[in-house]
Amino acid sequence: MEKTPYWEMRDLVTIGIFAAVTKVTSLLVALVGGGMNPITLILKNLLFTTLAIVLLYKVRKFGALTLFLLVNILVSLLLMGGSLVLIPAMVLAGIVAEAVIMIFGGYARSANLIIGVGLYDIVFKVSSVGASWLYMREQQEMVIMSAIIVGIGYIGAFLGLFSGAFFVKELRHACIIRS
Repeated sequence: MEKTPYWEMRDLVTIGIFAAVTKVTSLLVALVGGGMNPITLILKNLLFTTLAIVLLYKVRKFGALTLFLLVNILVSLLLMGGSLVLIPAMVLAGIVAEAVIMIFGGYARSANLIIGVGLYDIVFKVSSVGASWLYMREQQEMVIMSAIIVGIGYIGAFLGLFSGAFFVKELRHACIIRS
């Protein structure tokens, strides 16, 4: 009797493609928008959250969000010189979000996926501001400014929850997502 693997090849490829698309679109939004201004920050977070929700609808398995985040971190570190300081916050937020999804009944319920991604965004953004405060205790004004910037970015993440649900609905009509 052959044991079937937990991760199928198509799931891993889907996660990798979504991580790459997320990074490319984030970079394109920043470049086309002229750098990190409030509009591009909102759009970047909106795209990330939308793609994360579509991914979780496509790959409904425990660990999909965390694996997506790990690949995202790896691409960010290797290609764009991402910050090492944010890795623990991102992984912690992913694990917390996945645990909440499982506590509320798993990946079968669509509302759990939206709650999980929304919770990931909140936990990651709050913990990243907390990490900034930890490293810049003398310069609290900088932490306040980063909290304002993160708050503006969360507007996009919040809107991305709704656009992600809309995209999933449209992808179901196109038979790309069958669940």
